[in-house]
Amino acid sequence: MLILSSPSGAGKTTVSRMLLEADAEIGLSVSVTTRPMRKGEIDGKDYIFVDRAEFERRVDEGEFLEWAEVFGNLYGTPKAQIKAGLKEGHDFLFDIDWQGTQQLYQRMETDVVRVFLLPPSIEALEQRLRSRATDSDEVIAARMARARAEISHWDGYDYVVVNDDIDACFETVRGILETERLSRARQTGLIDFVRDLTRES
Repeated sequence: MLILSSPSGAGKTTVSRMLLEADAEIGLSVSVTTRPMRKGEIDGKDYIFVDRAEFERRVDEGEFLEWAEVFGNLYGTPKAQIKAGLKEGHDFLFDIDWQGTQQLYQRMETDVVRVFLLPPSIEALEQRLRSRATDSDEVIAARMARARAEISHWDGYDYVVVNDDIDACFETVRGILETERLSRARQTGLIDFVRDLTRES
């Protein structure tokens, strides 16, 4: 379970997209959300869209590995599909904030790798947000305040990468993924393979 977190505008969505395109062995964890569907999004592919009552029912039933409220909308990671996928040896990419990261790590500790992306400077981050030309000054100010709060949790991650060049940042994150896959604990079928190697004929 590879977690990519960053403040808004620091590149996690771009790096996530690059990773999913480059690596067929990892799939995006599809979150359940109460936020309205945006143009071009597909229910079940980008998010699983539900109303607040349905989301709260799923919380009460214990169906989420983690969930959080962000800007008035609820987001959660469905437990059943992740656990089933991990059992079959699949890797999952998570684009979640530090709250979700904490919850996920508490529940699935050994299966989780936490990567935090930092902007090269706070000025560069604000410039990236303004260059989108989609938000008002008030929304950008709120995002900047949230960005500073997010950045303050950098030390709760296994790896921290400064994104001053998107291609270099992607290669670093890809290297982290490949290295973590070689961990003895994560190699499915390794015990049987070594037993076969050491068995006397």
